[in-house]
Amino acid sequence: MHIPDGFLDPKTWGTLTAASAGTTGYALYKVREKMDEKLIPMLGITAAFIFAAQMLNFPVAGGTSGHFLGAMLACVLLGPWAGFLVMVVVLLVQCLFFTDGGLTALGANVFNMGVIGGLLSYYLFYYAKALLSRATSERSALLASTAVFSWFSVVLASIACSVELAVSGTVPLRTVLPAMVGVHALIGIGEAIITTVVVAVVLQARPDLVCSYSAPPIAQALTAEEVAS
Repeated sequence: MHIPDGFLDPKTWGTLTAASAGTTGYALYKVREKMDEKLIPMLGITAAFIFAAQMLNFPVAGGTSGHFLGAMLACVLLGPWAGFLVMVVVLLVQCLFFTDGGLTALGANVFNMGVIGGLLSYYLFYYAKALLSRATSERSALLASTAVFSWFSVVLASIACSVELAVSGTVPLRTVLPAMVGVHALIGIGEAIITTVVVAVVLQARPDLVCSYSAPPIAQALTAEEVAS
């Protein structure tokens, strides 16, 4: 998923760098409005968890391996814009200090994993959760939507990566698309399991820390007779 230097042509990585930079600037503006003593430590904890989880590879088909992406986890816990910024920080550190993804391709990697895998997937998750909440509880709708769109975020990011490689002339789309999507569809299963388990654990212990969860009211309204008494 991390694109190295030299795999994208200048027009592709230049366009994606500009798009990612603009999105990052807007995210900083949006998060500044909601920055408080609860969000700041959550940003650090979530970034550290995703960074550590991405360092662990698990085997998939054909002798290949994959790793946790974490974009949906960050967005579900922190909200879309704060979650996107977490992904930017993680990808930047990986690029500069661990040579995981090229410097010229950093904008493309942020776009694929932060914008597509994070923001776009989150808003699809958000609307799906709203629909499911009409038929089931808020908690069940949240966890079900988290599982589905955590998987989908990985697949969607792999499609974007495939298109970029094809547009750059690196490899034909008919070759790279089925290979990338096939492998990442399996990786997405692990993504869905990890993300849903973490969200469920946090939801059980501290539901107030899950930004995407709207807790039901604790007390019901008093009736007129109860007020009178």
